Amino acid sequence: QVQLVESGGGLVQPGGSLRLSCAASGSIFTFNPMAWYRQAPGKQREFVASITIGGRTDYTDSVKGRFAISRDNGKNTLYLQMNSLKPEDTAVYYCNLAPMRGQYWSWGQGTQVTASS
Repeated sequence: QVQLVESGGGLVQPGGSLRLSCAASGSIFTFNPMAWYRQAPGKQREFVASITIGGRTDYTDSVKGRFAISRDNGKNTLYLQMNSLKPEDTAVYYCNLAPMRGQYWSWGQGTQVTASS
């Protein structure tokens, strides 16, 4: 079973930036499309961004132009560069298989992102 470990979250002022990382155990990461998700208090987990094996990306409308997803297959690591953060971006962020796979690995513990003054 693949283990996912997210890191890089924190408290930033609105307009600030953070870079999240997701380390996956095992090389199976290399052969799968991956995605970032987030869950705000009292809300369901939602899709944020995805990246295919070939590097094609997709974003939810609310983060387009502000967030950038990338991957380093040699390091089995997924990244999310978040710029111009807004209070509504506050959530726990998770990585996992992209929705197109139709299944998920076990969820990690996530990393908390808080954009607040």
